[in-house]
Amino acid sequence: MRLDEVMEICRELSAEVRELVRPHLGVKAARRMEGRGASGDSTFAIDEVAEKRVEERLAELPELAYFSEDRGLVSSGKPSWVLVVDPIDGTRPAAAGLEACCVSIAAAPYDAAVDRALTLGDVAYGLVQEIKNDALFEARRGQGARMVLDGAERDIVLQPHHDLSTLFWTLGFRGRPALPTALVLEELIDESSVDGGIFDLGSATFCITRLLTGQLDAYVDVGDRMIREVPQVEELFLRAGHGHVLNNSSYDLAAAALIAGEAGAFIGDAFGRPLETYPLLTSGRDGHLSCVAAVTRDLFHALIARVDSGMRRMRAHYGW
Repeated sequence: MRLDEVMEICRELSAEVRELVRPHLGVKAARRMEGRGASGDSTFAIDEVAEKRVEERLAELPELAYFSEDRGLVSSGKPSWVLVVDPIDGTRPAAAGLEACCVSIAAAPYDAAVDRALTLGDVAYGLVQEIKNDALFEARRGQGARMVLDGAERDIVLQPHHDLSTLFWTLGFRGRPALPTALVLEELIDESSVDGGIFDLGSATFCITRLLTGQLDAYVDVGDRMIREVPQVEELFLRAGHGHVLNNSSYDLAAAALIAGEAGAFIGDAFGRPLETYPLLTSGRDGHLSCVAAVTRDLFHALIARVDSGMRRMRAHYGW
């Protein structure tokens, strides 16, 4: 199967999921708990609606394997491609009827013999489609990104930003323990909270694509760095995650990271390293990753410097 064919399937699947989910946005029943996915995160009723559609649609296509938060890796036959799918990135905003929810699909060449060796650097195509609004973002590796807003293709012009005191940014907070996370981000929060703006929008994909629309300057998620660097904080993550460590994984970031990078944004983990080396098809702790995305390289490094000092502050506070 050619990549062009895979891209068209991704577009069709995204549109199907979007139309199926939209009537459930903001409906009280959408918030009903259905259990926990392979990641340990909560599965809401609205998630299950979307996951079932993905499962049914891709069962018709043995040329494609897929990997998702709730199902893990699903493969039959001899697929030549794997789709990394988050049918609803931003489940909680979707359940509340807010606009910060998207369908996210990334595609990578697949060989069952080496599936666990695939990384984010193998992603060839990424698609993000907003569910509530008419917006679509997509990128093919090495060929740039495109953005469609309100049905019309728009030029992507990243707005450079250098002053941290006027930064408009968002953070990853779901499942992260409040106090240690605030200690790591304290300096950045205090510096930007008056003349800038801090948001928790509940979807990494939505947040990162806001850099392309010019609405935000940065996205900062430090959760996985915290637990990799300071293992003692795991107990607090388990408490906040109701027995699970919850951080971003490939299905949260694979599509958005490619799109942002192809658009000219600077994106890496919270250590300041590239995301491309992280595993693409790994569930659980081994598949977790942190993320910092910024409109410029200089801003990215300024944010990493604040995270570095915040990590020292957290360790000092707890005596770690």
